[in-house]
Amino acid sequence: MTAGVVTALLVLVSLWGSAFPMIKVGLDGLSPTHLTLLRHLVASACFLPVLTLRGLRLRPALRDVPMFFVLGMLGFFIYQLALVVGEQRVPAGASSLIIATAPAITAVLAYLMLGERMPAGAWLGSLLALSGVTLIALGASGALSFNPYALFVLLSALSTSFFTIFQRPLFARYRPVEVVAFATWAGTVPMLLFLPGFAGDVAGAGAAPLAAVAYIGVFPSALAYSLYAMSLSKAPVTVVTTYLYLVPVSSLFFSWLVLGEIPSLLTVLGGLVAIVGIALVNAAKQRAVRRAAAHT
Repeated sequence: MTAGVVTALLVLVSLWGSAFPMIKVGLDGLSPTHLTLLRHLVASACFLPVLTLRGLRLRPALRDVPMFFVLGMLGFFIYQLALVVGEQRVPAGASSLIIATAPAITAVLAYLMLGERMPAGAWLGSLLALSGVTLIALGASGALSFNPYALFVLLSALSTSFFTIFQRPLFARYRPVEVVAFATWAGTVPMLLFLPGFAGDVAGAGAAPLAAVAYIGVFPSALAYSLYAMSLSKAPVTVVTTYLYLVPVSSLFFSWLVLGEIPSLLTVLGGLVAIVGIALVNAAKQRAVRRAAAHT
């Protein structure tokens, strides 16, 4: 994996981590559904000048329209809606742990559907990273409790895993930013169901919530998802998604910076364990590549 891809992944991890405290700021003035709609309207608008200025396509081929609607439903509509519903009753620590299973789920799907294999050391590193996220969740909530609403959060993890896998074939015909743009537009269309009361909610929101949602729409949505697609087009799915274990670590930093939330010692330890796990995954993958090169 090139230095450029690693840099892109670290940037997107930082952006996705910053989204969590900014969402809290946004929820001070907007309902969850209206925040979600406004976020994706902003993200959708961002892609129009980007595609136009770069001379890229503004619409997909007719044969690919169904797949982009599938991506939009999986990666945006179902993911966001299921997460919002689940987090009404599931503690934040438990929710973050469930979502953190997405890289492991994606690795299994990549093996079954794409034939991507992970060496034993990479699986060990992935488990270590997941253990680190568990410590982060425990440090944040003191305990993990699950209830039936946790199934909605699990649905979010499953939907984003399939979203990741289903993107791959499209990179043969589309630029990564085109894939994300068309999927974002397709995922925003069903969110128009949230329009009742939307104008009044936005008009009554303060400047800080609106600025927070604008930030989320431009950076953690439009930019970060584009970096994610670019990384998936250039590196194995299993390696790219392993970096997602660092999102809770990034979120801890930005929650301290934006909200003044001070992490516990157990949470900090979990972050360090997750980072070590990522390093093991990358080291195992690099060894596997060198061995494969030596036998060719």
